[in-house]
Amino acid sequence: MKQSLQLKLSHHLTLTPQLQLSIKLLQLSTIDLNQELERYLLENPLLERVDISGEPVDLATNFGNGSDYSSTQSNEASASAVTEAESGASEDRGDHAFDASMDDGSNYATASRRSDDDEDGEFSQMAAAEPTLQESLINQLTLMPLPERDKRLAMILIAHLDEDGYLTQDMDDLCAMIAEHMEVEPDDLQIALRRVQALEPTGVAARSLSECLALQLRALPGDTPHRDRAFQVVDQHLDILASRDFAKLKRLLRCDDQEVKQVRELIVSLDPKPSRNFGQGDIRYVIADVVVKKIGGKWTAQLNSEAMPRLRVNKLYADLLHKSRNGDGKNLAGQLQEARWLIKNVQQRFDTILRVTQAIVERQRHFFDHGEVAMRPLVLREIADQVGLHESTISRVTTQKYMLTPRGIFELKYFFGSSVATDEGGACSSIAIRALIKQLVHAEDTKKPLSDHRISDILGQQGIVVARRTVAKYREAMQIQPANLRKYFGSSAS
Repeated sequence: MKQSLQLKLSHHLTLTPQLQLSIKLLQLSTIDLNQELERYLLENPLLERVDISGEPVDLATNFGNGSDYSSTQSNEASASAVTEAESGASEDRGDHAFDASMDDGSNYATASRRSDDDEDGEFSQMAAAEPTLQESLINQLTLMPLPERDKRLAMILIAHLDEDGYLTQDMDDLCAMIAEHMEVEPDDLQIALRRVQALEPTGVAARSLSECLALQLRALPGDTPHRDRAFQVVDQHLDILASRDFAKLKRLLRCDDQEVKQVRELIVSLDPKPSRNFGQGDIRYVIADVVVKKIGGKWTAQLNSEAMPRLRVNKLYADLLHKSRNGDGKNLAGQLQEARWLIKNVQQRFDTILRVTQAIVERQRHFFDHGEVAMRPLVLREIADQVGLHESTISRVTTQKYMLTPRGIFELKYFFGSSVATDEGGACSSIAIRALIKQLVHAEDTKKPLSDHRISDILGQQGIVVARRTVAKYREAMQIQPANLRKYFGSSAS
């Protein structure tokens, strides 16, 4: 076979190290970004963090508290009803801009500045560390005058509680497991269980919902109205109460509607999740990258200065490198270039986030004025075309990036959603439809709750074409019970 040389032209994409770094930083959350920067600060002596006063931060001290830097600057607010967490968030006043400057290659600075109209002061709040349920129970147990063996058995039971405070492990299995390490009888474990159940909160270490509610009822004063009938219900007829078959419940209890209503109200006042008011251990907090507020009648996005790291090139090392005349500074020269790239890419990351957020705010301005019912359909391509970026870049920017608004704190992805057609040929956001369904259910007559088909008809009368199965899907996603379980014979909604 004859050998020959051929010339061939082709196009291919090459990612430079700087572009790779830019993509990597862009897809990180603010907390992850700070952790990544700590690694660069340790490895690169030409890079340093600057505190608000302008003085370099001691790297050893800063690294030792690196996790605190990211995790304690938390701004909590409710973004979804599904999370079952509600918290307030303070507004941050001020115009935040990113400023990068270079002075002979030795003074790169990434800083933030506040405008003169800064009124509300600091934005972030320190996150208080809440004790977990297990920690609280162990603290109570250590104060009890019990033999060490009894305390050990009780601690074993506490260690096996689930996240709701229930003991789901079978007692016989637990006894067999403990017997491998210490001598124990089933009665000993039952005694230890009663001791744990006597701790606060009442209802902890129950083995079922019925037992949890019964423990709480037993702890009430003996003269509590309807206490005995409520105990009868949770012990024998809890499934009937859950299905809201009040007619059958009246026959079983041999009482009238009013008494059944009062028994139900007493049971509903109990807490089915004893661990509700305790910390859950490893909780991941978020930091708002952008603050949205109304200025001069227009909704405006501004960078959150507390989320923006302040970096610069170390002037001392840069001067030594500048004065060096031999080849000893080649390694430092590479680290200097890396520091410059990093500072520039961090600046570019926040600039891109701000541009994308402002585009989202402009498209969803009615949401900020009127809430979820005014949310409009939005896809990544719309924002990509507006800011001149690729859809994949918009996807990276909106993932794990958050904005603080007067309505709460939201991930940027929250504002993108599918659409449903209207009679006029337009489109309605799925988020807006969920909000409308929630409003209809909240305002319904609890004696005759709205079925999914009826909700679909009502939305159709408003010009929104939604199938019954779509209504059911949205209702289930919002954890709203079906009509038969929302029915209640009382005068008000439960």
